[in-house]
Amino acid sequence: MNARGSILVVDDEPGLREMLTILFKREGYDVTVAAGFVAAKEALRNAPVPFGLVLTDLMMPDGSGLDVLTHGKERNAETEVIVMTAHGALETAVEAMKRGAYDFVQKPFATAELRALVAKAFEKRALVTENARLRAQVDRKSPKDLLGRSTAMTKVLELVGRIATGRSTVLITGESGTGKERVARAVHDVSDRKERPFLVVNCGAIPEALVESELFGHEKGAFTGAATRKLGIFREADGGTVLLDEVGELPLGVQVKLLRVLQERKVRGVGEANETTVDVRVLAATNRVVEEDVKAGKFRQDLYYRLNVIRIEVPPLRDRREDVPELAEHFLERTAREHGKAIRGFAPDALRALDAYAYPGNVRELENVIERAVALAQGSIIGLGDLPHELSGVVAQPTPSLVSLPEEGVNLDDVLGEVERRFILQALDRTGGVRTNAAKLLGVTMRSLRYRMQKHALQDDDEEPVSEQSDPAIPIGNIPRPKIQG
Repeated sequence: MNARGSILVVDDEPGLREMLTILFKREGYDVTVAAGFVAAKEALRNAPVPFGLVLTDLMMPDGSGLDVLTHGKERNAETEVIVMTAHGALETAVEAMKRGAYDFVQKPFATAELRALVAKAFEKRALVTENARLRAQVDRKSPKDLLGRSTAMTKVLELVGRIATGRSTVLITGESGTGKERVARAVHDVSDRKERPFLVVNCGAIPEALVESELFGHEKGAFTGAATRKLGIFREADGGTVLLDEVGELPLGVQVKLLRVLQERKVRGVGEANETTVDVRVLAATNRVVEEDVKAGKFRQDLYYRLNVIRIEVPPLRDRREDVPELAEHFLERTAREHGKAIRGFAPDALRALDAYAYPGNVRELENVIERAVALAQGSIIGLGDLPHELSGVVAQPTPSLVSLPEEGVNLDDVLGEVERRFILQALDRTGGVRTNAAKLLGVTMRSLRYRMQKHALQDDDEEPVSEQSDPAIPIGNIPRPKIQG
C-alpha cells in the first residue's frame, strides 16, 4: 500500500470519480472508487486494511453519504470521512460533522482546497494513531513495574513510552532505591523486544577479573578455570535488552571494549579469534554523578556520550510524596498475600507517619518498611507501633518545652513549626474539621489558616487536612481523607 495512505472515493458521477482518482493518485495516495452507497459498503467490508479516508458524496440514488459515514466509522473509528455536498444541503452536512465526519466541502470545489483538506485529515489521523500507540505502550506496563501518578513519575512514564520502540542506548540515573531497574524493565516490556531476553548485570558485584568474561564470554581454556565455553551476557540477550546496572563501577579496561561493542555491535569473547554480531539494546543505570567521574578520569568520556543518548532521571521518593499512599497500598497487598495475613489497611497515625518520612532509601526503603510492618502486625491493621522508630518518631516525638531551653539547644524553626502544626490539628479536631471555627480558635484569618495548612502539608490541592484523633482505620483502597467542611 502507498505510504501516503488509502482513499475510498464514493460518488455516482463517473466523471467526478475519474477526476478524483487521477488527482489523488498524482498526490501519492492509493485510490479505490465506489459508484454509490451499496458499492461503498462492499468496499469497506472487503478492504484488507481500513481506509485512511473516505471521500463521499452526500446525496446518491441508492443511499446517503451519512450511511457511508456510519459504515466507515463502524469498520474503523480512526477512518476520517469528508462529505461532498451540493448547495442547499448545508444542514445535512452539519449533521455529518456531528456524526464524526472530519469536514465537508461544497460542490463545485477547487482542487487545491480539496487537496489541502485531505492532507490535513491524514495528518490528524496519523496524530491520533500515534497517541493511541503511546498510550497503549504505557498502559501495557504492569503496576508492579512502575507505580505513581505524581507529575514527576508521569514524565518518566511518558518518556518511557516515547523511546521504547527505538534501539538507542539509555542512561537511567537516580539515587539508590528509586527504581531504576524497574524503569529499565518498563522500557523493555513496551518495546518490540519484549518477547526476547531482558538480562541485568550488576557491574559493581562482579570481580574485576571476571567482568569481561561475564559480559562478552570466553573460549574454553582461555584462562585458568575456563572449563567450558561461555557465551556472555551480550550473546545470551541477542535480540533483547541488556541492563548494565551500576555502570559507573566498570573498570576502565572493560569500558574500552564496551565502547567498541556499542559502536560496532560485535562481540569477541576472551580467547576467541572471531567476532560475533549481536542485536542488543543497551540500557545503563547508575546512582553516581557520571559527569564528575568523567572529570576525575574514572569514566571514559566517549563511553559516557555513547551511553547518554537518551537520559531518564528517576526522581527520589521525597520529590513524589503524593505517590507514597499508592506505593504503600501496593506493597501491603502484595506482602500480606505472601505472608498469608489478612491485613486490610493502615491506622491513621501510621499513614501519617508514612506520609511524613523523608525516605533516604527511597522506594526500596518504603518496601522494606511495609514488609517489616506486615511481619510484626498482629491484627488486621498496620499501626504506628508496627513501623520502625525512625518513622514512628516523626509523629510521636515530643515537642520541646515552650518555656525551657534544653541544654543542647534546639532548632527554633523546627520547634515553632511543630507547635504550629499540632495546634492546627488540635483546632481542627476540636471543631470537627470546620476550618472557619478552627481559624477563630487560633485567632487567624481563614486565608492565614489555609496558607499554614499548605505549608505543613496538611492540605493538598485536592486533599483535605487530617486530625490527630484516633480515627477509624483507613482500609486499603480508601486512603483519601475525609472532606473538611469550610
